Amino acid sequence: MMVSVPTDDADATHHKDKSPTGSRRARRRMTGKERREQLLDIGRTLFAERGFEATSVEEIAAKAGVSKPVVYEHFGGKEGLYAVVVDREMRRLLDMVTGALTGGHPRELLEEAAFALLDYIEQYTDGFRILVRDSPVTQQTGTFASLISDIATQVEDILGREFKNRGFDPKLSPLYAQALVGMVALTGQWWLNVRKPKKAEVAAHLVNLAWHGLDGLEQKPRLVGHRRS
Repeated sequence: MMVSVPTDDADATHHKDKSPTGSRRARRRMTGKERREQLLDIGRTLFAERGFEATSVEEIAAKAGVSKPVVYEHFGGKEGLYAVVVDREMRRLLDMVTGALTGGHPRELLEEAAFALLDYIEQYTDGFRILVRDSPVTQQTGTFASLISDIATQVEDILGREFKNRGFDPKLSPLYAQALVGMVALTGQWWLNVRKPKKAEVAAHLVNLAWHGLDGLEQKPRLVGHRRS
């Protein structure tokens, strides 16, 4: 029976791959874009866990396996990295909520908006934790309050049309938009940690209160849209 024996070339290649030099060659150097995304991912995690003040450039760099100047090169410092993280999360949440406000019965729109916020909290928990934390003193925009205001502006237009159709004063739509969006947002902050009851049940109760008011609450609120979970 013949036994296959490696040739000198194959053996040399095998040993070369095992050498420190071969290992370094095997680890492909990150592109600038890849490094930037890596730093953003690490920054997002640390900001969510510890907040802006308790997170240092040294820690971000250490977790990325780079030196501090690399972080400064990409973002100009911790503030720049934080600003990009916040901007991305704000745009993601705003897109998810406003994307849900595409048509249908007003009650169903309210359901979809509630689901959108709860979906974001469930899928991008770190991002939501960052948004609801206090921003740095130097941060003039990118706060959770400003995000809620942006979403309320979208809801305001929908409420204005509905108020007009029902004979109500459309000038009151901004007030009701702030009230509705604020209610959903604050409930979302509470649900972020407790995660009970289930998402669909939270959405149903939110819409129950917003749609019926305290006087007309249903004992077992139901969802009228296509979402059930």
